[in-house]
Amino acid sequence: MKKFFEEFKTFALKGNVMSMAVGVIIGGAFQAIVSALTNSFINPLIALITGGVEKDPETGALKYIGGYFEVNGVKFDYGAFLSAVINFIIMALILFLLVKGMNSLMGLGKKKKEEEKPAPPAPSKEEVLLTEIRDLLKEKKD
Repeated sequence: MKKFFEEFKTFALKGNVMSMAVGVIIGGAFQAIVSALTNSFINPLIALITGGVEKDPETGALKYIGGYFEVNGVKFDYGAFLSAVINFIIMALILFLLVKGMNSLMGLGKKKKEEEKPAPPAPSKEEVLLTEIRDLLKEKKD
C-alpha cells in the first residue's frame, strides 16, 4: 500500500499533471469571459438577425427574448444552441492559440540548445592522410 501512495505522489507531482490543473483553471476563467461575451453581445446580435427582439411598450427599448420557435406548444430554443456552438468555437480557438504559443515557446528553448552544440572535433592525422589518398586516386582515374 505504501508503494501505491509513493507512485501516486510521483504521478501527481509531475509537471504534466500540474500543467493540466493550471490549464483547467485557465480554461474555466476563459469560459466565464467567453460566456459573458456570448450572452452580452453575440446573443443579442443573433436575436436581431433572427427576430428574437421585441420593443418594450413602456420604455421603447429593444428587449432580447431569445431565438426560438414553437410547434404544437413545444418550444425549440435555437438561440441557446447557436450560443453554445459559438461558445465552443471561441473556446477551441483560444485553447488552440494557447497550445500553439506554448509549443513555440518550448520549441525556441530546444533550438537554442541545438545551436549551442560544440563543433565536431578536427579530423585525426589518419583521416587527413586517407582523404588525401582518396583525392589522389580520383585524380588518376580522371
